[in-house]
Amino acid sequence: MSFLSAVHRDLQNAGWTIVISTIADVALVTLAVYWVIMLSKRRPAWQILWGLAVFFGLVYLTDRMQLHTINFLLRSFLYVLPVAVVILFQPELRQMLENMGSVAGWGRGLAMMPTEEVSSLIHVVSHSAATMSERRIGALIVIERESPLDAIASTGTRLNAAISEQLIGSIFYPGSPLHDGAVIIRGTRVIAAGCTLPLSESASVGTMVHTRHKAALGVTEESDAAVVVVSEETGTISLALEGTLHRGLDLESLMSWLKSVSGAHEPDPKTKFARTVDDTLRKAGFRRK
Repeated sequence: MSFLSAVHRDLQNAGWTIVISTIADVALVTLAVYWVIMLSKRRPAWQILWGLAVFFGLVYLTDRMQLHTINFLLRSFLYVLPVAVVILFQPELRQMLENMGSVAGWGRGLAMMPTEEVSSLIHVVSHSAATMSERRIGALIVIERESPLDAIASTGTRLNAAISEQLIGSIFYPGSPLHDGAVIIRGTRVIAAGCTLPLSESASVGTMVHTRHKAALGVTEESDAAVVVVSEETGTISLALEGTLHRGLDLESLMSWLKSVSGAHEPDPKTKFARTVDDTLRKAGFRRK
């Protein structure tokens, strides 16, 4: 201890203590700025909550360690923290307010459509997907439900055209200027095509999931939309819903799923059980006769 005390005394007399503290302070400021930049790119709410916990922990530690510069900067962020929290939690807050509006009876989307229009929509989407599946044509069809998708629609080309199998087929036809993006459907109209969807950031999504399916999962993680996906490589039809991808669907099972999602009918327990069995057998390579 006497040797360490002597070294510390010598460094202090030479002014090196101040230099070392300054270097540590600048390094911590750099790390804090980098941390804020990386935090702004993260979307899951639990990661933001952990980040806020670390932030308050740094405020406390820098105060105890008398790192005045970084403590001053961290405390300066406290004045804008309420605004920052609103910005960081904007998707979650928006979805919460939309759900509150829906509960209050101000809903929109499929639940407000007449039954015949919902049936027509399901028929067109399902048959279009089945046709493209046979021809191995990739497709992304996003069906808006309660959550508005105007922000995503703005990334593509506005159409506002009545939905039809011919329209969907021409949009996704290979070589078409809009075939690489997604189609956004609101009610019985295609409001936009060639749209860019956010990719899923879920750690549970495997590396074997292709970009088209990650995009489908991404939009269902941020909204209540239902997304029909047709694989260009295998022709497999999938339905992304609430962050889950249901694979290996055919025309009948896709129509059944969409009817359930739209509220056109509420399947009884026997139907749900039969659908589960069919999906399990289909994944295993078997098909019901």
